[in-house]
Amino acid sequence: MKNLILSTLLIALILSLSWACGTSNESKEVSVSEEGFVPNPQEMAEQPVNKLAIGDKAPYFKLPNVDGKYVSIDDFSDSDALVVYFTCNHCPTAQAYEERFNDVVDNYSGKKVAFVGISPNSPIGILPEELGYSDLDDDFKSMQIRYEDMNYNFPYLYDGDTHEYSLAYGPTATPHVFVFDKDRKLSYSGRLDTSEKPGTANAEDLRMAIDKTLAGEALDPDKAITPAFGCSTKWAWKNEYTIKVNAEWKEKPVEVEKISPSGLADLLKNPSENLMLINFWATWCGPCVVEYPEFIEIQRMYGGRDFQFVSLSMDNPNQEEKVLKFLKSKYSAVPNYLIDTEDKYAVIDVVGKEWDGSLPITLLIEPGGNIAYKKLGEIKALELRRAIVDHPMIGRYY
Repeated sequence: MKNLILSTLLIALILSLSWACGTSNESKEVSVSEEGFVPNPQEMAEQPVNKLAIGDKAPYFKLPNVDGKYVSIDDFSDSDALVVYFTCNHCPTAQAYEERFNDVVDNYSGKKVAFVGISPNSPIGILPEELGYSDLDDDFKSMQIRYEDMNYNFPYLYDGDTHEYSLAYGPTATPHVFVFDKDRKLSYSGRLDTSEKPGTANAEDLRMAIDKTLAGEALDPDKAITPAFGCSTKWAWKNEYTIKVNAEWKEKPVEVEKISPSGLADLLKNPSENLMLINFWATWCGPCVVEYPEFIEIQRMYGGRDFQFVSLSMDNPNQEEKVLKFLKSKYSAVPNYLIDTEDKYAVIDVVGKEWDGSLPITLLIEPGGNIAYKKLGEIKALELRRAIVDHPMIGRYY
Protein backbone atom coordinates (compact mmCIF):
# COMPACT_ATOMS: atom_id res chain seq x y z
CA MET A 1 0.00 0.00 0.00
CA LYS A 2 2.85 2.32 0.92
CA ASN A 3 4.57 1.65 -2.43
CA LEU A 4 1.30 2.30 -4.27
CA ILE A 5 0.94 5.66 -2.57
CA LEU A 6 4.56 6.57 -3.37
CA SER A 7 4.08 5.54 -7.00
CA THR A 8 0.94 7.61 -7.25
CA LEU A 9 2.68 10.64 -5.77
CA LEU A 10 5.63 10.19 -8.14
CA ILE A 11 3.34 10.04 -11.19
CA ALA A 12 1.48 13.12 -10.00
CA LEU A 13 4.78 14.96 -9.54
CA ILE A 14 5.95 14.02 -13.05
CA LEU A 15 2.64 15.11 -14.57
CA SER A 16 2.72 18.40 -12.69
CA LEU A 17 6.28 19.08 -13.84
CA SER A 18 5.34 18.20 -17.39
CA TRP A 19 2.30 20.49 -17.24
CA ALA A 20 4.41 23.30 -15.78
CA CYS A 21 7.00 22.98 -18.53
CA GLY A 22 4.27 22.90 -21.15
CA THR A 23 2.68 26.00 -19.69
CA SER A 24 6.01 27.77 -19.68
CA ASN A 25 6.67 26.95 -23.32
CA GLU A 26 3.14 27.93 -24.31
CA SER A 27 3.47 31.26 -22.53
CA LYS A 28 6.74 31.88 -24.31
CA GLU A 29 5.14 31.10 -27.66
CA VAL A 30 2.26 33.46 -26.91
CA SER A 31 4.76 36.15 -25.96
CA VAL A 32 6.67 35.68 -29.20
CA SER A 33 3.51 35.74 -31.28
CA GLU A 34 2.33 38.91 -29.56
CA GLU A 35 5.67 40.69 -29.65
CA GLY A 36 7.39 38.91 -32.53
CA PHE A 37 9.46 41.94 -33.44
CA VAL A 38 11.65 44.42 -31.61
CA PRO A 39 12.12 47.71 -33.51
CA ASN A 40 15.64 49.08 -33.83
CA PRO A 41 15.74 52.24 -35.97
CA GLN A 42 19.22 52.82 -37.38
CA GLU A 43 21.21 55.87 -38.30
CA MET A 44 22.38 55.37 -41.85
CA ALA A 45 24.12 57.04 -44.73
CA GLU A 46 22.05 58.34 -47.60
CA GLN A 47 20.72 55.61 -49.84
CA PRO A 48 19.44 55.71 -53.43
CA VAL A 49 15.64 55.88 -53.54
CA ASN A 50 14.03 54.01 -56.40
CA LYS A 51 11.31 55.47 -58.60
CA LEU A 52 8.93 52.88 -60.03
CA ALA A 53 7.67 53.25 -63.58
CA ILE A 54 4.41 51.91 -64.97
CA GLY A 55 4.90 48.23 -65.77
CA ASP A 56 7.65 47.71 -63.18
CA LYS A 57 7.42 44.62 -61.04
CA ALA A 58 6.35 45.10 -57.45
CA PRO A 59 9.43 44.93 -55.24
CA TYR A 60 9.40 42.12 -52.69
CA PHE A 61 8.71 42.95 -49.04
CA LYS A 62 8.51 41.08 -45.77
CA LEU A 63 7.81 43.33 -42.81
CA PRO A 64 6.38 43.17 -39.28
CA ASN A 65 2.70 43.93 -38.89
CA VAL A 66 1.48 45.80 -35.80
CA ASP A 67 0.79 42.43 -34.14
CA GLY A 68 4.49 41.54 -34.47
CA LYS A 69 3.91 38.89 -37.12
CA TYR A 70 5.63 39.21 -40.47
CA VAL A 71 3.66 39.82 -43.66
CA SER A 72 5.17 39.41 -47.13
CA ILE A 73 4.03 40.19 -50.65
CA ASP A 74 3.57 36.44 -51.16
CA ASP A 75 0.67 36.49 -48.69
CA PHE A 76 -1.42 38.30 -51.33
CA SER A 77 -0.67 36.02 -54.29
CA ASP A 78 -4.34 35.06 -54.78
CA SER A 79 -5.45 38.65 -55.40
CA ASP A 80 -6.02 40.13 -58.84
CA ALA A 81 -4.80 43.54 -57.66
CA LEU A 82 -2.54 44.70 -54.85
CA VAL A 83 -2.65 48.19 -53.33
CA VAL A 84 0.44 49.21 -51.35
CA TYR A 85 -0.37 52.26 -49.23
CA PHE A 86 2.54 54.20 -47.73
CA THR A 87 1.28 56.20 -44.76
CA CYS A 88 2.22 57.16 -41.20
CA ASN A 89 0.76 58.26 -37.87
CA HIS A 90 1.83 61.87 -37.47
CA CYS A 91 1.21 63.50 -40.85
CA PRO A 92 -2.00 65.60 -41.02
CA THR A 93 -2.49 64.65 -44.67
CA ALA A 94 -2.13 60.96 -43.86
CA GLN A 95 -4.66 61.35 -41.04
CA ALA A 96 -7.04 63.17 -43.38
CA TYR A 97 -7.13 60.12 -45.67
CA GLU A 98 -7.38 57.33 -43.06
CA GLU A 99 -11.15 56.90 -43.10
CA ARG A 100 -11.29 57.17 -46.89
CA PHE A 101 -8.77 54.38 -47.27
CA ASN A 102 -10.67 52.23 -44.79
CA ASP A 103 -13.79 52.79 -46.89
CA VAL A 104 -12.01 51.74 -50.08
CA VAL A 105 -10.84 48.52 -48.42
CA ASP A 106 -14.41 47.77 -47.33
CA ASN A 107 -15.87 48.59 -50.72
CA TYR A 108 -13.56 46.16 -52.55
CA SER A 109 -13.77 43.38 -49.98
CA GLY A 110 -15.39 40.92 -52.42
CA LYS A 111 -13.32 41.76 -55.50
CA LYS A 112 -9.99 39.98 -54.94
CA VAL A 113 -8.16 43.20 -54.19
CA ALA A 114 -5.50 43.08 -51.47
CA PHE A 115 -4.53 46.11 -49.41
CA VAL A 116 -1.47 46.65 -47.24
CA GLY A 117 -0.21 49.76 -45.44
CA ILE A 118 3.47 50.45 -44.81
CA SER A 119 4.98 53.15 -42.62
CA PRO A 120 8.34 53.99 -44.23
CA ASN A 121 9.37 56.66 -41.73
CA SER A 122 12.36 56.45 -39.42
CA PRO A 123 11.43 57.52 -35.87
CA ILE A 124 14.92 59.01 -35.38
CA GLY A 125 14.34 61.51 -38.17
CA ILE A 126 11.26 63.18 -36.67
CA LEU A 127 11.27 66.21 -34.38
CA PRO A 128 8.64 66.93 -31.73
CA GLU A 129 7.98 70.13 -33.70
CA GLU A 130 6.78 67.97 -36.60
CA LEU A 131 4.11 66.30 -34.46
CA GLY A 132 1.88 69.32 -33.96
CA TYR A 133 -1.10 67.71 -35.68
CA SER A 134 -0.90 64.38 -33.90
CA ASP A 135 -0.88 62.70 -30.52
CA LEU A 136 1.60 60.09 -31.79
CA ASP A 137 4.97 59.82 -33.49
CA ASP A 138 5.94 57.18 -36.04
CA ASP A 139 7.53 54.52 -33.87
CA PHE A 140 6.28 50.94 -33.82
CA LYS A 141 4.32 51.31 -30.58
CA SER A 142 2.51 54.36 -31.93
CA MET A 143 1.59 52.41 -35.05
CA GLN A 144 -0.07 49.80 -32.86
CA ILE A 145 -2.08 52.51 -31.10
CA ARG A 146 -3.15 54.19 -34.33
CA TYR A 147 -4.14 50.86 -35.86
CA GLU A 148 -6.53 50.27 -32.96
CA ASP A 149 -7.79 53.85 -32.75
CA MET A 150 -8.76 54.02 -36.42
CA ASN A 151 -9.88 50.39 -36.81
CA TYR A 152 -7.60 49.79 -39.77
CA ASN A 153 -8.99 46.94 -41.86
CA PHE A 154 -5.67 46.11 -43.53
CA PRO A 155 -2.19 45.07 -42.33
CA TYR A 156 -0.08 48.03 -41.17
CA LEU A 157 3.61 47.22 -41.58
CA TYR A 158 6.69 48.88 -40.09
CA ASP A 159 9.76 49.70 -42.22
CA GLY A 160 11.35 52.35 -40.03
CA ASP A 161 14.56 50.55 -39.03
CA THR A 162 16.50 50.76 -42.32
CA HIS A 163 13.75 51.36 -44.92
CA GLU A 164 14.73 47.98 -46.32
CA TYR A 165 11.79 47.72 -48.71
CA SER A 166 10.45 51.27 -48.84
CA LEU A 167 13.58 52.35 -50.70
CA ALA A 168 12.64 50.00 -53.53
CA TYR A 169 9.16 51.55 -53.85
CA GLY A 170 10.25 55.15 -53.38
CA PRO A 171 7.24 56.81 -51.72
CA THR A 172 7.73 60.56 -52.01
CA ALA A 173 5.22 61.48 -49.32
CA THR A 174 2.62 60.11 -46.97
CA PRO A 175 0.16 59.07 -48.20
CA HIS A 176 1.38 57.54 -51.48
CA VAL A 177 -0.41 54.57 -53.09
CA PHE A 178 0.89 52.02 -55.60
CA VAL A 179 -1.51 49.73 -57.49
CA PHE A 180 -0.25 46.49 -59.05
CA ASP A 181 -2.07 44.09 -61.37
CA LYS A 182 -2.39 40.30 -61.12
CA ASP A 183 1.15 39.89 -62.46
CA ARG A 184 2.28 42.46 -59.89
CA LYS A 185 3.19 45.06 -62.47
CA LEU A 186 2.65 48.69 -61.55
CA SER A 187 -0.51 50.20 -63.03
CA TYR A 188 -0.84 53.34 -60.88
CA SER A 189 1.24 55.46 -58.51
CA GLY A 190 0.32 58.63 -56.63
CA ARG A 191 -2.55 60.24 -54.73
CA LEU A 192 -5.86 58.87 -53.52
CA ASP A 193 -7.73 61.92 -54.81
CA THR A 194 -7.31 65.65 -55.27
CA SER A 195 -9.00 66.97 -52.10
CA GLU A 196 -7.24 66.54 -48.77
CA LYS A 197 -10.04 67.76 -46.49
CA PRO A 198 -12.12 64.87 -45.10
CA GLY A 199 -15.61 64.66 -46.57
CA THR A 200 -14.73 66.50 -49.78
CA ALA A 201 -13.66 63.53 -51.93
CA ASN A 202 -13.86 59.74 -52.06
CA ALA A 203 -10.47 58.45 -53.24
CA GLU A 204 -11.59 58.78 -56.86
CA ASP A 205 -8.12 58.41 -58.38
CA LEU A 206 -7.39 55.27 -56.40
CA ARG A 207 -10.79 53.74 -57.15
CA MET A 208 -10.40 54.43 -60.86
CA ALA A 209 -6.95 52.83 -60.81
CA ILE A 210 -8.25 49.71 -59.07
CA ASP A 211 -11.23 49.37 -61.42
CA LYS A 212 -9.06 49.74 -64.50
CA THR A 213 -6.53 47.27 -63.14
CA LEU A 214 -9.19 44.67 -62.39
CA ALA A 215 -10.60 45.11 -65.89
CA GLY A 216 -7.16 44.61 -67.42
CA GLU A 217 -7.20 48.10 -68.89
CA ALA A 218 -4.25 50.48 -68.90
CA LEU A 219 -4.73 53.93 -67.42
CA ASP A 220 -4.19 56.99 -69.57
CA PRO A 221 -0.51 57.94 -69.30
CA ASP A 222 -1.36 61.32 -67.77
CA LYS A 223 -3.45 59.59 -65.07
CA ALA A 224 -1.25 56.58 -64.32
CA ILE A 225 1.28 58.60 -62.31
CA THR A 226 0.08 61.53 -60.21
CA PRO A 227 1.78 63.66 -57.53
CA ALA A 228 1.48 62.34 -53.98
CA PHE A 229 0.86 65.37 -51.77
CA GLY A 230 1.65 65.06 -48.07
CA CYS A 231 4.49 64.98 -45.55
CA SER A 232 7.83 64.04 -47.07
CA THR A 233 9.13 60.57 -46.28
CA LYS A 234 11.32 60.68 -43.18
CA TRP A 235 14.41 58.81 -44.35
CA ALA A 236 16.88 58.05 -41.55
CA TRP A 237 19.72 60.04 -43.12
CA LYS A 238 17.64 63.23 -43.15
CA ASN A 239 18.38 63.89 -39.49
CA GLU A 240 20.80 66.82 -39.71
CA TYR A 241 17.94 69.24 -39.16
CA THR A 242 16.69 67.12 -36.25
CA ILE A 243 20.10 67.25 -34.58
CA LYS A 244 20.36 71.00 -35.22
CA VAL A 245 16.92 71.87 -33.81
CA ASN A 246 17.41 69.65 -30.75
CA ALA A 247 20.71 71.38 -30.04
CA GLU A 248 19.14 74.82 -30.51
CA TRP A 249 16.37 73.99 -28.05
CA LYS A 250 18.93 73.07 -25.41
CA GLU A 251 20.62 76.45 -25.90
CA LYS A 252 17.45 78.48 -25.31
CA PRO A 253 17.47 80.66 -22.17
CA VAL A 254 15.61 79.33 -19.13
CA GLU A 255 14.36 81.80 -16.55
CA VAL A 256 11.98 81.74 -13.62
CA GLU A 257 9.73 84.60 -12.49
CA LYS A 258 7.95 84.93 -9.17
CA ILE A 259 4.19 85.30 -9.25
CA SER A 260 1.77 86.36 -6.51
CA PRO A 261 -1.58 84.69 -5.83
CA SER A 262 -3.34 87.66 -7.46
CA GLY A 263 -1.03 87.36 -10.47
CA LEU A 264 -1.88 83.68 -10.65
CA ALA A 265 -5.58 84.53 -10.60
CA ASP A 266 -5.06 86.74 -13.63
CA LEU A 267 -3.01 84.05 -15.36
CA LEU A 268 -5.74 81.46 -14.84
CA LYS A 269 -8.18 83.72 -16.69
CA ASN A 270 -5.92 83.15 -19.71
CA PRO A 271 -6.09 86.55 -21.37
CA SER A 272 -4.06 85.20 -24.30
CA GLU A 273 -5.36 83.87 -27.62
CA ASN A 274 -3.72 80.50 -27.00
CA LEU A 275 -4.84 77.28 -25.42
CA MET A 276 -2.82 77.28 -22.19
CA LEU A 277 -1.53 74.20 -20.38
CA ILE A 278 -0.40 74.89 -16.82
CA ASN A 279 1.30 72.39 -14.55
CA PHE A 280 1.63 72.95 -10.78
CA TRP A 281 4.68 71.05 -9.50
CA ALA A 282 7.54 71.17 -6.97
CA THR A 283 11.12 69.94 -6.85
CA TRP A 284 10.32 67.83 -3.78
CA CYS A 285 7.41 66.09 -5.54
CA GLY A 286 8.69 62.83 -7.04
CA PRO A 287 5.93 62.32 -9.63
CA CYS A 288 6.23 65.98 -10.65
CA VAL A 289 9.93 65.64 -11.36
CA VAL A 290 9.54 62.36 -13.25
CA GLU A 291 6.81 63.57 -15.59
CA TYR A 292 8.10 67.10 -16.18
CA PRO A 293 10.05 66.36 -19.40
CA GLU A 294 6.79 65.25 -20.99
CA PHE A 295 5.47 68.80 -20.73
CA ILE A 296 8.50 70.15 -22.56
CA GLU A 297 7.94 67.58 -25.28
CA ILE A 298 4.30 68.70 -25.51
CA GLN A 299 5.35 72.36 -25.78
CA ARG A 300 7.69 71.47 -28.62
CA MET A 301 4.93 69.52 -30.34
CA TYR A 302 2.19 72.13 -30.19
CA GLY A 303 4.10 75.36 -29.53
CA GLY A 304 4.01 76.30 -33.20
CA ARG A 305 0.23 76.43 -33.03
CA ASP A 306 -2.23 78.28 -30.77
CA PHE A 307 -0.77 76.69 -27.66
CA GLN A 308 1.45 77.55 -24.70
CA PHE A 309 2.72 75.48 -21.80
CA VAL A 310 3.25 77.32 -18.50
CA SER A 311 5.19 75.90 -15.55
CA LEU A 312 4.33 76.90 -11.98
CA SER A 313 6.51 75.76 -9.09
CA MET A 314 4.97 75.42 -5.64
CA ASP A 315 8.38 75.43 -3.94
CA ASN A 316 8.90 78.06 -1.26
CA PRO A 317 9.99 81.46 -2.61
CA ASN A 318 13.47 81.10 -1.09
CA GLN A 319 14.06 78.00 -3.25
CA GLU A 320 14.36 80.00 -6.47
CA GLU A 321 17.93 78.84 -7.16
CA LYS A 322 16.96 75.18 -6.72
CA VAL A 323 13.91 75.58 -8.95
CA LEU A 324 15.93 77.30 -11.67
CA LYS A 325 18.59 74.60 -11.56
CA PHE A 326 15.95 71.94 -12.11
CA LEU A 327 14.27 73.87 -14.93
CA LYS A 328 17.59 74.34 -16.71
CA SER A 329 18.31 70.62 -16.44
CA LYS A 330 15.01 69.95 -18.26
CA TYR A 331 15.54 72.69 -20.87
CA SER A 332 12.33 74.37 -19.75
CA ALA A 333 12.41 77.27 -22.20
CA VAL A 334 8.81 78.27 -21.45
CA PRO A 335 7.13 80.74 -19.08
CA ASN A 336 8.29 79.44 -15.67
CA TYR A 337 6.77 80.80 -12.47
CA LEU A 338 7.57 80.33 -8.78
CA ILE A 339 4.74 81.18 -6.41
CA ASP A 340 5.76 84.18 -4.28
CA THR A 341 4.21 83.06 -1.00
CA GLU A 342 4.67 80.33 1.56
CA ASP A 343 0.92 80.30 2.12
CA LYS A 344 0.00 77.33 -0.05
CA TYR A 345 -3.65 77.57 0.94
CA ALA A 346 -3.86 81.03 -0.56
CA VAL A 347 -2.79 79.44 -3.85
CA ILE A 348 -5.32 76.62 -3.48
CA ASP A 349 -8.04 79.21 -2.88
CA VAL A 350 -7.12 80.94 -6.14
CA VAL A 351 -7.36 77.72 -8.11
CA GLY A 352 -10.59 76.94 -6.26
CA LYS A 353 -12.73 73.86 -6.60
CA GLU A 354 -10.50 72.51 -9.35
CA TRP A 355 -7.81 71.57 -6.81
CA ASP A 356 -7.74 69.47 -3.65
CA GLY A 357 -4.21 70.65 -2.78
CA SER A 358 -2.25 67.60 -3.97
CA LEU A 359 0.60 67.81 -6.46
CA PRO A 360 0.91 67.62 -9.36
CA ILE A 361 -2.13 69.20 -10.96
CA THR A 362 -2.46 70.02 -14.65
CA LEU A 363 -5.05 72.30 -16.27
CA LEU A 364 -5.76 72.96 -19.94
CA ILE A 365 -7.35 76.40 -20.10
CA GLU A 366 -9.10 78.07 -23.01
CA PRO A 367 -8.83 81.83 -23.63
CA GLY A 368 -11.10 83.48 -21.09
CA GLY A 369 -10.45 80.91 -18.37
CA ASN A 370 -12.67 77.94 -19.17
CA ILE A 371 -10.97 74.71 -18.12
CA ALA A 372 -11.11 72.19 -20.96
CA TYR A 373 -9.13 69.45 -19.22
CA LYS A 374 -8.02 68.77 -15.65
CA LYS A 375 -5.77 66.10 -14.21
CA LEU A 376 -5.09 65.68 -10.50
CA GLY A 377 -1.98 63.58 -10.02
CA GLU A 378 0.35 62.30 -12.71
CA ILE A 379 -0.70 62.85 -16.28
CA LYS A 380 -1.27 60.14 -18.86
CA ALA A 381 0.76 61.61 -21.69
CA LEU A 382 -1.26 60.14 -24.55
CA GLU A 383 -4.55 61.21 -22.96
CA LEU A 384 -3.26 64.77 -22.51
CA ARG A 385 -1.92 64.98 -26.04
CA ARG A 386 -5.29 63.88 -27.36
CA ALA A 387 -7.06 66.49 -25.25
CA ILE A 388 -4.85 69.12 -26.87
CA VAL A 389 -4.81 68.02 -30.52
CA ASP A 390 -8.52 67.18 -30.58
CA HIS A 391 -9.49 70.54 -29.06
CA PRO A 392 -11.29 72.76 -31.62
CA MET A 393 -8.52 75.35 -31.31
CA ILE A 394 -5.89 72.88 -32.50
CA GLY A 395 -7.11 69.96 -34.64
CA ARG A 396 -5.45 67.26 -36.74
CA TYR A 397 -5.87 68.73 -40.23
CA TYR A 398 -4.77 71.84 -42.09
